[in-house]
Amino acid sequence: MEEYKKRIVTAIRYIDDHLDAELSLQKIAEVGAYSPFHFHRIFRLVTGETVQQYINRKRMERSAFYLALRKPLSLKDIYLQFGFSSHSTFTKNFKKHYGHSPSAFRKSAPENFHQIRLQESRNGQADTVFSTYLCHIENLINWTEMNLKIKVTELPEMNLAAVMSLGIAHVESSYTLLTDWAKENNLFPRENIKMVSVYHDSFKVTPPDKVRIHACMLLDKKLEKQESEIFAETIGAGKFIVGSGEVTLDDFEKSWVSLFLWMKENGYSVRKAFPFEICHTNFKEHPEGKMTVDFCIPVD
Repeated sequence: MEEYKKRIVTAIRYIDDHLDAELSLQKIAEVGAYSPFHFHRIFRLVTGETVQQYINRKRMERSAFYLALRKPLSLKDIYLQFGFSSHSTFTKNFKKHYGHSPSAFRKSAPENFHQIRLQESRNGQADTVFSTYLCHIENLINWTEMNLKIKVTELPEMNLAAVMSLGIAHVESSYTLLTDWAKENNLFPRENIKMVSVYHDSFKVTPPDKVRIHACMLLDKKLEKQESEIFAETIGAGKFIVGSGEVTLDDFEKSWVSLFLWMKENGYSVRKAFPFEICHTNFKEHPEGKMTVDFCIPVD
């Protein structure tokens, strides 16, 4: 099973990196070192979706993200980038997935994008609802000023050892696997160790049980080869909004929401890279369950 997971991880990373290209089952299976027939069955066993269902969902989610946060792109720019042949085809698929047309989604997104969530409707289909604010904007801004120190800064390239987690419920076990590997390689425990969570999906448009999160550890140098489920990941150098503070696990969503609001209010736009968290301390070692965290958003 470990070898299966290793190959599936490779295939998923390939899909996510090539959503704007033609993705055939033959090519993806080849990347995963399987025959198409066996790959299709194993992929579904591991992810709970067929290959095409996964590709379609990811393209819809990436389109939603671009509609909300990459305003200079036209609808045509977006639907052509993700393989839709026409405006009508894109609109039909988007509305089926989210319950809103792309234009309506984009129009509502500036104020409400951070609140979008998928809910099960009575007939079992996933609908998008623009929920009420988790708290009033004024209270959120006050919380931010009291709990996060925000700055815009250049961060260097980071070399990571990573384990893929499909679904928020599996993040803890991914970190357990990562730390066990680090102990075997005399990398853990050590002073100033930093654990990093890289979000390859957004909770804004992806259900929690399907969000892809990489549980990572910052390394002094690049990991040379994939070892079982441990693989190398690199965060490129660049400009980031960094919100730093001492928070509990329950504060994470509030921290991300407030940081994206701050980004919009200050005229920054997210660039094509993944947001991440750097955890400097362990909440299990704090009497109040707090940890020191940097929340990082890549911006232009």
